[in-house]
Amino acid sequence: MTTTLAPLRSARLSLTRKTALPGLLDGSWWPRSRDLAAQLPSLVDALEEHCGRVTRVTVNPTRWPVVPHKVPATGHTVHVGWFTEQDPDKIILLASTVGRCDLLVIPPETEPAAAARLMTAAALRGSSITAGALMFDEAAAGRRMRGARSSENAWETDGGAVMPLRHPVAGARMIPMPGNPRR
Repeated sequence: MTTTLAPLRSARLSLTRKTALPGLLDGSWWPRSRDLAAQLPSLVDALEEHCGRVTRVTVNPTRWPVVPHKVPATGHTVHVGWFTEQDPDKIILLASTVGRCDLLVIPPETEPAAAARLMTAAALRGSSITAGALMFDEAAAGRRMRGARSSENAWETDGGAVMPLRHPVAGARMIPMPGNPRR
């Protein structure tokens, strides 16, 4: 009886281009699950060309249910450590060529559009935005979008009644003048 292994899926990864403008992040990684032992080999393989041989990885255990001590990668073993002080939305990889590579970790359950925005933002050269700040900003944007959708749904279900206009600075209601329709 022969066993056929399913081919490894490539890592979903975005990296900053090398430049004189270093940033806080070197890119982002969007794993397919929270199984670190299953996800790390494809990430390590994808980074070999860019960073050299990855030998060590650190994570915050808050986001990973199990943090293995060692993970086999192609041709070598990667040692995994964890630190509760480390940003929970970041993975740090130590590699032979570049030294250290810090990546934003996008949760596997993230919607593709949100993941694309995060991957682009994390790969900006010279950015001083932390992994946690990127995730916070994206969550806030998601809440605003859900709120806008609920307002639109309310518009559709209440017969399309005109909402009172508010002054953009003071927030006071504006009263429409006769002959001056609302826009």
